Amino acid sequence: MQKNKKGDKVIIAHRGASGYLPEHTMEAKAMAYAMNPDYIEQDLVLSKDDVPVVIHDIYLDDVTNVNEVFFDRKREDGRYYVIDFTFEELQKLQITERFNPKTGKQFYPKRFPKGKGNFKLHSLQQEIELIQGLNYSTGNNIGIYPEIKNPEFHHTNGKDIAKITIDILSRYGYKTKNDRCIFQCFDAKELERVRKELKSELFLVQLIEFEEETKQLKNFATYADGIGPWYKQILDKRGKDKWEFTSLVEDAHTLGLKVHPYTFRADQLDEFSSFDEMMQVLFFEANVDGGFTDFPDKMVEFLVKK
Repeated sequence: MQKNKKGDKVIIAHRGASGYLPEHTMEAKAMAYAMNPDYIEQDLVLSKDDVPVVIHDIYLDDVTNVNEVFFDRKREDGRYYVIDFTFEELQKLQITERFNPKTGKQFYPKRFPKGKGNFKLHSLQQEIELIQGLNYSTGNNIGIYPEIKNPEFHHTNGKDIAKITIDILSRYGYKTKNDRCIFQCFDAKELERVRKELKSELFLVQLIEFEEETKQLKNFATYADGIGPWYKQILDKRGKDKWEFTSLVEDAHTLGLKVHPYTFRADQLDEFSSFDEMMQVLFFEANVDGGFTDFPDKMVEFLVKK
């Protein structure tokens, strides 16, 4: 994994510049690119015809108008699934800012207005060609950070999202740890399979969702190069003068694992008084190696000043 231009901290544009434009749209990725992060993230779900689609979930109904275009295509649970549509059919949908499909209410009210604009779904291949094309025309070398979503769901539907994705990455020149690609997944069994069965030599990051998973670092270190925990798993409590932390970062570093927590959001600060405080505490007090952010411009600006 190559070093960051802004010191040794890695800046990952989370779903693109998703603080400003609807997540995982080409427009959000182009805007993120212009903000000069180190990596741009791609969440991936397979279409019915095995195209890796860049979208955060296996569902369509919280970021698109699928219920207007294909009303009769929902499953018994009332949800619309990416895997039930061909890539050509998915092109007929409009992407919008994330919303609650039951209430229609926009998730982040101060972000791009829901229902506005003309945003479309796209494939992993299309996004790689955008980023590689911009690397060529600008002389920069911004990387990609793909995540396969819910591989077990894909397996039960007869699809091998890991192999399909790894094969595409390889065709575009992403094969080893020295290439500008970090591959991530929440499913530990599947990420281990990517390393051992599919024999990928990419830089692998084990995403962590549940607290009990923070105790499995030794196992993760047998196949992964880093971890991606929820940032709150790093925080212990706020002391009188400074934060206290769990042992997660130190334990990971002892095992040679990089730590890239998610998600730095300037409009969802929770424990912190400001976005700058959040970045200062996690980057320089907790000593994480990088971070996922919806606001890559703010993270770049902060780290360049350091």
